[in-house]
Amino acid sequence: MAKKHSEKNHARDISAQPRFHQRAGEIQPYGTVNHALPLDLEETVRLEMTNKLNQLLADTMTIRDLYKKSHWQVAGPTFYQLHLLYDKHYGEQVELVDLIAERIQLLGGISLAMAADVAETTRIERPPRGREEVPVQLSRLLDAHQIIIEGARPLARRASELGDDGTNDLVVSDVLRSNELQVWFLSEHLVDVPLVRAKERSAATGAR
Repeated sequence: MAKKHSEKNHARDISAQPRFHQRAGEIQPYGTVNHALPLDLEETVRLEMTNKLNQLLADTMTIRDLYKKSHWQVAGPTFYQLHLLYDKHYGEQVELVDLIAERIQLLGGISLAMAADVAETTRIERPPRGREEVPVQLSRLLDAHQIIIEGARPLARRASELGDDGTNDLVVSDVLRSNELQVWFLSEHLVDVPLVRAKERSAATGAR
């Protein structure tokens, strides 16, 4: 009899009507590490790594959005190639964001996700809303890359010291190498060389 009564109550709870506007307390606060997966990493190690990875995540999300802003707003004779290059780099940063965030979650932490939280955390300078010249766009992006690279190297070394080989591999193989390559591609656009006519050598230099 009790079983039938329980089944009737359960049937009443099931409905095809969506339950809107639901809210509840957090199941894990930010800045903590929770589930202890069998990772052979102490809680203190996971806590330190997730905190540092969240800083890297905030900076990576910021440079990702800076690339998209530049992609939309670029102007001038190099519009076509930079429009495409910025979007290519944007896509590569999107992949890095996902890798970093998932590493944080894997270690039991909570990854930053919302724009307001990222803006409060990132070390990268906020650009104006308006459009800027190409050299300024490139310089902003290079400055942002420098901040990420300067933070990534000590993070990789610290992860290695603590035995967190997974984080070390992520930072070196993915974050560092991708950012270094993007720095090269951007930097070459700031080399001041003639586009059509080569500069003639002076008489003092002579032909060689």
